[in-house]
Amino acid sequence: MPPSIGRLRHRLALEQASRTADGGGGAAENWTTVAQIWGRIRPTGGTELVDADCLSGRVSHEITLRYRTGVEPAMRITRGSRRFEIVAVIDIDERRRWLKCLCVERDL
Repeated sequence: MPPSIGRLRHRLALEQASRTADGGGGAAENWTTVAQIWGRIRPTGGTELVDADCLSGRVSHEITLRYRTGVEPAMRITRGSRRFEIVAVIDIDERRRWLKCLCVERDL
């Protein structure tokens, strides 16, 4: 069931990556804010794993926001210093009212 408007209490930034040439044959990735949005963040689970002899954490979240076009998995959502990588975008009731973004917050 979609949340009421009052539950969208987190001020979030929707960001999109852009790549610019670095002059050495590679590219630098820069993130630019597409929109400031209100949303609901709900943690759904977490894991720890060892990667290159380092312990890192990962938390899965559902972020619900009002429907807007153009939101896709290549984007991310930020709140302060927290970064939520969008894995999937779901139109909750297929009526273009609500979006549920399945996200991952890494390196905790």
